[in-house]
Amino acid sequence: MPADSLMPRSDSFNARVRGASHIDFKTATTGVAAKAMRNELSALVNSVKDPETRKAFDTEMQSFFYLFTRYLSERARSQELDWDRIASPSEDKIVPYSKLPAADASNLNKLAVLKVNGGLGTSMGMTGAKSALEVKDDMTFLDLTVRQIEHLNTTHRVDVPLILMTSFNTHEDTLRIIKKYANQQLRITTFNQSRYPRIFKETLLPCPRTADDDKKHWYPPGHGDLYNALTHSGVLDQLLAEGKEYLFVSNSDNLGAVVDERILQHMIDSQSEFIMEVTDKTKADIKGGTLIDYEGHIRLLEVAQVPNEHIEDFKSVRKFKIFNTNNLWINLRALKRVMETEGMELDIIVNPKTTDDGQAVIQLETAAGAAIKHFNNAHGVNVPRSRFLPVKSCSDLLLIKSDIYSLQHGQLVINPNRMFETTPVIKLGDHFKKIQQFQKRFKKIPKILELDHLTVTGDVYFGRNVTLRGTVIIVANEGQRIDIPDGCVLENRLLSGNLNMIVRSVLLVLL
Repeated sequence: MPADSLMPRSDSFNARVRGASHIDFKTATTGVAAKAMRNELSALVNSVKDPETRKAFDTEMQSFFYLFTRYLSERARSQELDWDRIASPSEDKIVPYSKLPAADASNLNKLAVLKVNGGLGTSMGMTGAKSALEVKDDMTFLDLTVRQIEHLNTTHRVDVPLILMTSFNTHEDTLRIIKKYANQQLRITTFNQSRYPRIFKETLLPCPRTADDDKKHWYPPGHGDLYNALTHSGVLDQLLAEGKEYLFVSNSDNLGAVVDERILQHMIDSQSEFIMEVTDKTKADIKGGTLIDYEGHIRLLEVAQVPNEHIEDFKSVRKFKIFNTNNLWINLRALKRVMETEGMELDIIVNPKTTDDGQAVIQLETAAGAAIKHFNNAHGVNVPRSRFLPVKSCSDLLLIKSDIYSLQHGQLVINPNRMFETTPVIKLGDHFKKIQQFQKRFKKIPKILELDHLTVTGDVYFGRNVTLRGTVIIVANEGQRIDIPDGCVLENRLLSGNLNMIVRSVLLVLL
């Protein structure tokens, strides 16, 4: 049995710490909590009967225990960022996209693409993998990604593989879905990210009692788990063996995250081991993580790490002008070196949750972008906003499905007839929150090529061939319903009331 196994041992408690001989616990309670957690995790490991499965699960629980002991240690020290030491990154740490070089397409043979594919889309009322949602022209997130990479491979005669990092929530779904791509011109590899136990806030003990306990007691620990999972799954070694040197990572729901040959060329020319794509911050992006200079080192600062008294400073567009798109470019050899030597010490994000029966639990998570501090010559590239098009809500989905965008080889292209560089601001109310409601309330997606702003609140339904221009605000009061008739044109209108009032209002602008 390996010395760093979580299986029961006769010797005294000793925390497993990569890159250090021990953790200096500042209080007795911290040591007690760690020992109690180790005992509980040992029992979980013991509940697995199959030796191979137990070995893999043991490795996973070791990684979790390492994260947990770091959390205890930092909590005991009340370790927080010193706000006065935070500065904006120096100019050489944020390279403008316009200054990037022309690209040599042959470099694509050294590239692999990874999509973080662990999300369920529960905020939009979905139950399966979010990447299976149809977003444009009857194509899903995954369809568009496959189409993009296949086009890249056939056009340049290269071999860029697609890797999908799934979670225990989406793995089976994803394996079933990718069968339909068997005849496409690309190779698809999937691997599962870690499954960590939720922790009771009061006792600091794990929620599950056995390794196969209900799904609700477990969680995927954020996209920062990418590096551990990539290493433990063997996929990192597989990519290196195939001669792949660079990995482009992005969220599967970011439709702007397509392979960019100029960024890859810049990475090679500048010998950077890690590049984070950032873009200019707007008032809509106040929660996005940002790059900072902290005591001479580049770091990622997430909103969860900001002390309450400085939240408004963090949201300010004046002090923090950019935010992280979570499009990351990673040198695979450098990643292998970091994992084998120092290991990843990513900033811990404590995510509080409440269980169905009202118990307070915490999830210890990490962000992939926080790895920037571990790599040589790591920096940001300030990219156009078009490389950040996430679909987090049905408001986002309406924009993507509309005539603002068309598709070229799986890539979204803005309509050349759109007179403004910016896209419309769309705010759909709670009646449109779930995908089933959204689909029911639009007979057909309205034409919004000349729209600036749309707000819809209440029980509202849209007919076919509706056109929206300028600023349109539609408010159905409590207990009332509004139906926008087929063929209706609304331009710079504020509509409120019930069906009869609206019909009279819009007759003047019917085509």
